[in-house]
Amino acid sequence: MQGFILKPANFDPEKRYPVLLDIHGGPHSAYGFTYFHQLQLFAARGYAVIYTNPRGSSGFGVEFTNAVHGDYGGKDMNDILNGLDFALQKNQYLDKNRVAVNGISYGGFMVNWLISHTDRFFAAVSEGCISNWISMYGTSDIAPYFIDQEFLGKTDLENLWKFSPLAYVDHVKTPLLLLHNEDDLRCPIEQAEQFYSHIKRRGGEVELVRIPQSSHGLLQYGKPELRIARLNSMLDFINRHLPIENFSNLITTENQ
Repeated sequence: MQGFILKPANFDPEKRYPVLLDIHGGPHSAYGFTYFHQLQLFAARGYAVIYTNPRGSSGFGVEFTNAVHGDYGGKDMNDILNGLDFALQKNQYLDKNRVAVNGISYGGFMVNWLISHTDRFFAAVSEGCISNWISMYGTSDIAPYFIDQEFLGKTDLENLWKFSPLAYVDHVKTPLLLLHNEDDLRCPIEQAEQFYSHIKRRGGEVELVRIPQSSHGLLQYGKPELRIARLNSMLDFINRHLPIENFSNLITTENQ
């Protein structure tokens, strides 16, 4: 499996740096050897960024791409966590005790799934997410065809619920920021609203940022001021929850 580490700015191999695990969308997109401003921004603020191409990603053959079908949160989650663990073991400058996670679209689903199955992250950002495949099936502009494909036609209520992070919301302990665009038709905002409401009612730590006048593609072609606000929201939330050890390594938004 292919993975990458983006070292923080002013890198010193003798220091230990907090880590951001970033998960791409799709799930059939992929990371590569190219510039991505969001990852560079976190590196500029003192984070080491880990990002991988787990099963389901494009570019590694049809079998690899289709391996996620009918198995969301299975082999793909194992690949992501195994990639993270491999990077942490091989690079002493990565602080295994200070790892946050971020993801968009399918990556948002995976963030929701991860924090409902593990509490290893100090903070999480879930953007344009999926929490409930049952309502997603009936409301998304890409459904039902896409979900039929991804779930190998097994789209009965029982199966869709089994793969929904909302079904495991009682297990969420990680501080969570939900970012969602109000005009998102791909992953409608009700996906974030459901997850937010159930975590909040259970006394969990969760915030919901609603971004107006924006579709699922805000990251690529949204209004510049909203794209900046989005990035600042992510940075501020993760920085606020970062354990204070070695906090001097970080350049905060206020000090830029």
